[in-house]
Amino acid sequence: MRKWIVTTVLLASLLVLAAGGLWAWAAQDLPDEAELAQFSAALPSTVRDIDGNIVTSFTRERRIYLAYNEIPPRLVQAFLSAEDKTFFEHGGLDWLGIANAMITNVEGWFTGRRPVGASTITQQVAKSLIGNEVTLTRKLREAILARRIEKTFTKQQILELYLNQIFLGRNAYGVEAAAQAYFGKTANQLDLAQLAYLAILPKAPSTYSPVTQNARAVARRDYVLRQMLANGYIGEAERAAAAAEPLVAIRNVAPRAARSSDYFIEDVRRTLLARYGESAGRNSVYGGGLWIRTSVDPQLQLAAETAMRSGFLRYDRFRPWRGPVTRIETGEGWPARLAATAVPLGSDAWRKAVVLAKSGADSTIGFPNGSTATLPGWAASLPKRGTAISAGQALRPGDVVPVSPLKGVWTLRQVPEVSGGMVVENPRTGQVLAMVGGFDARAQSFNRATQAQRQPGSAFKPIVYATALDNGFTPASIVVDAPYCVFQTRSLGTKCFRNFGNMRSAGAQTMRWGLEQSRNLMTVRVAFNTGMDKVVAQAKALGIGDYPPYLSVALGAGETTVMKLTNAYAQIFNAGRKLEPSLIEMVQDRTGKVIWRRDNRSCPGCAAPDWNGEPMPRPGGRPVQVMDARTAYQTVHLMEGVVIRGTGTALLALDRPLAGKTGTTTGPNDVWFVGGTQDLVAGLYLGYDNPRNLGAAEGGTVAAPIWVDFGKLALKDRPKLPFVIPPGIRMVRIERRSGKRVFGDWPTAEERRSPVIWEAFKPESEPRRLGKAEAELFGPSGRRVRSDAEFLRNQGGIY
Repeated sequence: MRKWIVTTVLLASLLVLAAGGLWAWAAQDLPDEAELAQFSAALPSTVRDIDGNIVTSFTRERRIYLAYNEIPPRLVQAFLSAEDKTFFEHGGLDWLGIANAMITNVEGWFTGRRPVGASTITQQVAKSLIGNEVTLTRKLREAILARRIEKTFTKQQILELYLNQIFLGRNAYGVEAAAQAYFGKTANQLDLAQLAYLAILPKAPSTYSPVTQNARAVARRDYVLRQMLANGYIGEAERAAAAAEPLVAIRNVAPRAARSSDYFIEDVRRTLLARYGESAGRNSVYGGGLWIRTSVDPQLQLAAETAMRSGFLRYDRFRPWRGPVTRIETGEGWPARLAATAVPLGSDAWRKAVVLAKSGADSTIGFPNGSTATLPGWAASLPKRGTAISAGQALRPGDVVPVSPLKGVWTLRQVPEVSGGMVVENPRTGQVLAMVGGFDARAQSFNRATQAQRQPGSAFKPIVYATALDNGFTPASIVVDAPYCVFQTRSLGTKCFRNFGNMRSAGAQTMRWGLEQSRNLMTVRVAFNTGMDKVVAQAKALGIGDYPPYLSVALGAGETTVMKLTNAYAQIFNAGRKLEPSLIEMVQDRTGKVIWRRDNRSCPGCAAPDWNGEPMPRPGGRPVQVMDARTAYQTVHLMEGVVIRGTGTALLALDRPLAGKTGTTTGPNDVWFVGGTQDLVAGLYLGYDNPRNLGAAEGGTVAAPIWVDFGKLALKDRPKLPFVIPPGIRMVRIERRSGKRVFGDWPTAEERRSPVIWEAFKPESEPRRLGKAEAELFGPSGRRVRSDAEFLRNQGGIY
């Protein structure tokens, strides 16, 4: 007897040790109670525009989090009736249910049936944390974790986690997202029948699809209603009324970001991924529930996209048809294959279509929704490149092409081969207000606004002239427009420069005239006499690029991006103060705490509840000057002349103070325009991704008109503000072509043709007074002029 007792004790001890070891082994790597207390469900990160309106979200799990007190009580009752009616009674494990499941699974062992579980709601929460593998080990780990969850959270907190964490189909996680995905309502707006339907989904959402498995879903829903009745949550009349209601769900449409600002938002996403990570960590982009305030202005973004796409299409309008975007099989299932095809559409009016059949030049086309239409041959009349036939004749079944409606008829469209980028910036803050990186971000992810390195051509010249103004030149300095050659090195030999288009030399002219007319020979002379080391140092300070001190750089041979060049102009427009371009204003975590802010300057008193009679508080810090404020204004004033009399006269149509500079590179391969107003700067370029000749295109004839299209939309409601003149600038009347000072004569109303203009000079740099006889008798117009005193007397003074 003693031997049997000892043996039994030893066996029992071994079993306890084995069970303890198994428990310890299964519990390893499971989160402890402290880690569980820090758990939070993955939430989408929400992106807002400059006004705080939601633009899009970054998410892989569509989830809208509700606190427990925000969840409808009847929805809780429906889930308890369907999933775990003893939830408030057990400690995380339903032992009776486990016993029943074990018996069923022993029987199923011999029949090959899939094991069944007896998971409580707590265990389902645990399962969402450790995975859904169908093994006994996972069930043991699930049970251990369920017990820990029960010790860490209250029952209400566990229900809150569960009802926000579970997958309910249609990429909806949690009851609020599911309510919107299936019924287009919030959870609070659902009726009893709809609440009961959501409660049947945790087991297998696809099994109870309201579209493909409606009868099965209705039967299961009615079961839940009966359980709610049995549990005393509803009455018989309510159950019967809900059971009589048909199950009708809305069409499953995956939400997507608005078409506008695709390139902008993608750049924001890349920045956030580099800063916070993709999905790991509490503040991850795809699970951290971040709130991102960006600087995108929807109105300016739409204006920029509309102008750029119109410019692409205008340039490409009469080019031959280059062929289909791609080809697919037109057999069974073609709508799904077409829907999965990436086609740059650009405009919301464009649709992607596949040719299904041909009848002469006419084509039967199909759309991703399965519908069909006719594409007449006359609506596809562009000649096919390299042939003598039309596009309508060249189309073949399987060709995928973009089309758009025109007066009730589908018309063939062509994705432009040329592309480009545009950036719009606030020159006071550095906020990037709009960005366009190509024709359509859905099929062209390369962002030409920030990633394309292009030569700016003559758009770089204001940097040369600004450097010269800082080194002894004035806007009225005389520079010779004549052939110019320079010896470079023994290996490179002598380099001779020429004006764009081989324009003949104009002789001695003012520096202003040289910039207005974009004269290469004058620019090279100015750069050489100023010193290329100083020019490239100024370009580096403005953030354009780090270039070697070669004279060709003065003509825009150094590569840069639209973002960098536009920001350089913005700094010049901002009185030479340094700006860092930014797309993100601030980032908040899921609780609203600010974790990153663009402007971190302190401002004591800015948050005061009321005015205390003291001067208005201002943010601290001293701005960094990358250019003398007076030089910056002189450069802006010179660029005003580019718009009034020079290569940018297309912008006169906007009828407001504007300054800017065109750019045309060798080839020409790229055309540019960068410029703007006192409170808005925008830069753009147009060119092929693999640089090649654009033909007769120039910055003033192709890029500037795109800027005009943008300005008509972007500036229509903005005030017409003159450029602010900083302290230390003297405005002096000079004769525009000679640069000589004028007394008695005044600029005329027609600025473009006026021989006398106001010019900006630094103190003691303005032209000297003319001889007495010349000043008193004749002005630059050749007629006798009045003295200043005589003019003021006749006008009644200065006003």
